[in-house]
Amino acid sequence: MNSLTSQEILSLARETLNKEAEALNSMATKLDDQFVGAVDRVLNCKGKVIITGMGKSGLVGRKIAATLASTGTPSFYLHPGEAFHGDLGMISPEDVVIALSHSGETDEVLKIVPFIQNNGNVLISITSNAESTLAKNSDLHLDVCVKEEACILHLAPTTSTTAQLAMGDALAVALMKARNFTSMDFARLHPGGSLGRRLLMTVGNVMRNNDLPVVSPDCGATEMIHRMTRGGLGMIIVVENGAIVGIVTDGDLRRAMESLQAEFFNISVMDIATRSPKTINENAKLIDAEKMMTQHKVNSLLVTNDEGALKGVIQIYDIKL
Repeated sequence: MNSLTSQEILSLARETLNKEAEALNSMATKLDDQFVGAVDRVLNCKGKVIITGMGKSGLVGRKIAATLASTGTPSFYLHPGEAFHGDLGMISPEDVVIALSHSGETDEVLKIVPFIQNNGNVLISITSNAESTLAKNSDLHLDVCVKEEACILHLAPTTSTTAQLAMGDALAVALMKARNFTSMDFARLHPGGSLGRRLLMTVGNVMRNNDLPVVSPDCGATEMIHRMTRGGLGMIIVVENGAIVGIVTDGDLRRAMESLQAEFFNISVMDIATRSPKTINENAKLIDAEKMMTQHKVNSLLVTNDEGALKGVIQIYDIKL
């Protein structure tokens, strides 16, 4: 076995990426009314979008179906072999079918074309051959022809599958724009993801409200140290008659100890407190808390209710969980 140098490995990687990038740039220049028609047909589809394809095209098809479904276009992948043996019943007349085949001559895909046509479905094909059987029997054809595979043998599907995947992404993005699909829509479909969590959950859902490190304005230095340590939040909150009047962070405490030294133990909490701490309503979204922390360059916010009373504390670590 021949070993490759680091430079040879990097050179091969760059050549692969450059070939695939060139193929995508070329494909972009060839987009035409067929693509516009495909977007229009999918946009006006009253059923679902069904993606089918064999082998590597099938794997790409699964990803395209997942991307469409997560961006507002109901979609699922249907294996053409399984479809030919009974799963064609999953296709309703209102559905749009998108078939992927590099050659356009994949037997398993061609076998289900007569059913699709007789069933009244719109058939959109994505192939590298506009003169192929599949392309000629489709209502719309999206050309993903590439000059060569990035594979060193020019055999393994590499550039061609990248082209298919990119075409699927182009469809998804165009459909998102046409549907006015928003980040909130995305979050609703991804409630378990980080973005969904930040957009849908409120500050009150994750704030810390157990045994908050609250002290009164006459709190002395020794008590400040003890309360800061027990609280575990890196801060103490000063409350008077139910109202928040200040906050002291562990940084404030350390700086006061260094500068005042022995005199430190003669001060009270309000001598070093920030008197207008940043607060956020308990009903605000997590993403609003994150933006506020970023804007003000702080890691914690005091959480209040509509009356301004202290309800808890939220920290950047709570949002990033």
